[in-house]
Amino acid sequence: MFAEAAVFIIELPEGGPARPLPLTPAQDYSVAMIQLPASYQEYLAGKSESFINAIRPVLMQSAADRLHGVRVVFHPHDHQAHLDDSIPYGTVVEDID
Repeated sequence: MFAEAAVFIIELPEGGPARPLPLTPAQDYSVAMIQLPASYQEYLAGKSESFINAIRPVLMQSAADRLHGVRVVFHPHDHQAHLDDSIPYGTVVEDID
């Protein structure tokens, strides 16, 4: 999905110096403003700190977008999470590689 680009035209006074425009992201999600749904909070309950640190960014992204659920894949020596458009928002599915 691509964000729409905005075009800004600034009229400068004749002979005036050119100034750069401030850069602003298309979507800015403040981590403090994102509330994980209860299902994600329940999923994290009792998990180790390292596990939470590994998958929390993906849960936060899912909570910010509210479009897709999260698939957590367990590998022999680590785990990985990613958004999955086949999983409804608010749902976490565990998988083994």
